Amino acid sequence: MSAHHQHPHPEEHLTSSALLQDIVIGLSDGLTVPFALAAGLSGAVQSSELVITAGLAEIVAGSIAMGLGGYLSGRTELDHYAAELQREYREVDEVPHVERAEVQELLADMGLSPATQELAMRELTADRDQWVKFMMKYELGLEEPDPRRARNSAATIGLAYAAGGLIPLSAYFFTSTPAEGLLWSALITLLCLLVFGYFRSRMTGQPPVWGALKMAAIGAVAAAAAYGVASLIE
Repeated sequence: MSAHHQHPHPEEHLTSSALLQDIVIGLSDGLTVPFALAAGLSGAVQSSELVITAGLAEIVAGSIAMGLGGYLSGRTELDHYAAELQREYREVDEVPHVERAEVQELLADMGLSPATQELAMRELTADRDQWVKFMMKYELGLEEPDPRRARNSAATIGLAYAAGGLIPLSAYFFTSTPAEGLLWSALITLLCLLVFGYFRSRMTGQPPVWGALKMAAIGAVAAAAAYGVASLIE
């Protein structure tokens, strides 16, 4: 069992999944929030410079906020695992007969015969650390988090948000009026949302075409709402 846990493939798979999840979180918000903000400003101001300035400020603030959220989420996961690990060690030391019975129940749920359950239970509980690891994984369903998870998550989400936010804002750098910038920004962003939604849905096993349309629709509705409110206020 220890050889299985030391095999590098599962760790690489988990790390890759966490990285993709952070990129998706950052990009999805980065594409929609700054796009909606720029669209709203386009309906209220006549200067592309103002849209660019406000958009860049939002991207910086949004990247920091999203990165901080990712960091806190990673820290919470680490703290939760540490607390449960400490509690499991205490239970193994204080009520070992109860924990042994729980091990045998888990082995029975796996379909092992009574004789094999008894043998496996004795082997597992002979090593305190392996015993606790088994309980953490199979009783509580918890895998030990990467200690670098919080830091890496913060950086990945923040950078993905910034990269996503610069896409809708880029159109305003090359156009003379906010209205013209909004037109090109909408075309570029909706195309990116379609592509992003398609691949995200494929990765998560959802219908890719429907996922692409749904992602683009969310961005379009957010931008239209912001533009309409700004126009009404003006």
